[in-house]
Amino acid sequence: MARSSVLARAERVEPNPSHQGALAATARMAPESVEVLVRTPDGGELALPGELVRILLASAGELARGHAVTVLASEVHLSPSETAELLGLSRPFVARLLDAGDIPSMNLPGSSHRVVRLADVLAFQQRREGRREGRRQIADALEGADLPY
Repeated sequence: MARSSVLARAERVEPNPSHQGALAATARMAPESVEVLVRTPDGGELALPGELVRILLASAGELARGHAVTVLASEVHLSPSETAELLGLSRPFVARLLDAGDIPSMNLPGSSHRVVRLADVLAFQQRREGRREGRRQIADALEGADLPY
């Protein structure tokens, strides 16, 4: 059974530079103090739930910074190739990360093909960014310490 690309089917929104000001103002709003109403085709109004308001405000912040926003459920399953694309790594390197257990994966039923939960990919990316930031802080501290070689 062929899988279609999860990333290709995801909703992607590109920023419009002419909306940057409104997006930035929206992003500064506190989710708990915002009520978003949607006008329905029959003229009624629907208040959006808090979870959706948080998504909208977070998305507004990213769009205001000029970043595209892609909407995916964190429980969606990605192929190793999609994982590599999302992380900006090569597929063989991601395969090694999966083999080592650095990113959890599971085999599709009755197959040797692996899938990876998006939530696990994002957790790996966060750990990787944390290590990178720690190395940068150590390098800055060593540079500022004026130590002899």
